[in-house]
Amino acid sequence: MSIINDDFMLTNEIGKILFHTYARDLPIIDYHCHLNPEMIAKDYRFQNAYDLFLSGDHYKWRQMRNFGIEEDYITGNREPYEKWLYFARVMPYLIGNPLYHWTALELKRYFDINETLTEESAKRIWDACNERLQAAEYSAQSLIAKSHVETICTTDDPADDLQYHRKLRTSPFSVKVLPTFRPDRVINIDAPSFLAYIQRNNITSYRRLLTWIKDRIGFFHENGCRLSDQGLDRVPYRLGNAEAIFNKKLAGDHITTEEVDIYKTAVIIYCAKEYAVRNWTMQFHMGALRNNNKIMLKELGPDTGFDSINDLCIAENLSAVLGDLDAENQLPKTILYTLHPKDNYVLGTMIGNFQRGPLKSKVQFGSGWWFNDNQEGMEAQMKSLANVGVLGAFVGMLTDSRSFVSYPRHEYFRRILCNMLGEWVEKGYYPKDMKYLGKIVQDISYYNAKAYFGF
Repeated sequence: MSIINDDFMLTNEIGKILFHTYARDLPIIDYHCHLNPEMIAKDYRFQNAYDLFLSGDHYKWRQMRNFGIEEDYITGNREPYEKWLYFARVMPYLIGNPLYHWTALELKRYFDINETLTEESAKRIWDACNERLQAAEYSAQSLIAKSHVETICTTDDPADDLQYHRKLRTSPFSVKVLPTFRPDRVINIDAPSFLAYIQRNNITSYRRLLTWIKDRIGFFHENGCRLSDQGLDRVPYRLGNAEAIFNKKLAGDHITTEEVDIYKTAVIIYCAKEYAVRNWTMQFHMGALRNNNKIMLKELGPDTGFDSINDLCIAENLSAVLGDLDAENQLPKTILYTLHPKDNYVLGTMIGNFQRGPLKSKVQFGSGWWFNDNQEGMEAQMKSLANVGVLGAFVGMLTDSRSFVSYPRHEYFRRILCNMLGEWVEKGYYPKDMKYLGKIVQDISYYNAKAYFGF
């Protein structure tokens, strides 16, 4: 039997009322994800359960490796069912891991399967899913619509021509699919691919670089973009002559760590000012230590499940970047995410330094991200925010996912939120005032994001 029932994760009566009355049926605004816009535009049809559940999902790949499964059965050339079977063998042992809950929710919500995935049930579930996948209502667009999604923001390189976003804007598909400007490749001057990227885009000088960035931001804006996203393994802040450093890099000369930070700081701040002019939201994802396994990076490339949490200090440099922008009244709406739970209170307090009315919580502490995208991680993020800020102004959950069946994670988050608030009421920390409790739940689940982003 599946663990999924009406009151899954709801352990108190107030939490049950809050979820079923106020949260359950609200639409989803997925303001940060990694879905492929081409697959959406072409209304991709999934070949089998492996293609839908496991292809490209490095969260699942990572746990298969942790269980000792050979790479050939994860990303190799084995048959799709063999890979599915090996994943099913891992599943019963993922007690305490959110993947166990997510998979059960995905099977229940999309396929009405009430059986837990195990080695014994793998073939039955495989056959049942594959039979359903033949139907038109299991295409990419249909799965999104079935999930009650209102808006999706993908993650897109500045050089992207956004052809699939443009096609979607003129298509009958009712869900908004908007691009997000991800400038990592133009900012990360220390990346091995930097020079090739710059040359491919005919950028021959620092002045041309800034013009190109501004033009691309304008192009993205014309095509519906209202958010940027920057991955910061560490937060740079150093002032200096970025143009001279860029020229050194173009000439093939070595640049120091200090020079890398000067360049990154200058370009990040330049981009942020362009975002502010257009009323965009800037997102900083901080604290990942990426591509740790050099052998697997060479074999599979990035984003394949070999990243972990970094433990660098971020507060001082982050304050300096935000402070410089705020001093010129050019700080855009900003969401700060941390991969390291040690920085929950750093970000919870940092956002309070740079708020500016009339916008409610202009600077946000973002939802539990990646390795924190679980019950404890979500609760820790929200409790930190509640302790030092205004939880009721929080813009809530996002999928950060490449999977078309990851939308039950919003349900997962809403259940955790409602249960946590219910516990607080039962402990006497907050009155049983359903008017305000219901509004807080609805705002965090949907309305805050809708107002904040202007969708």
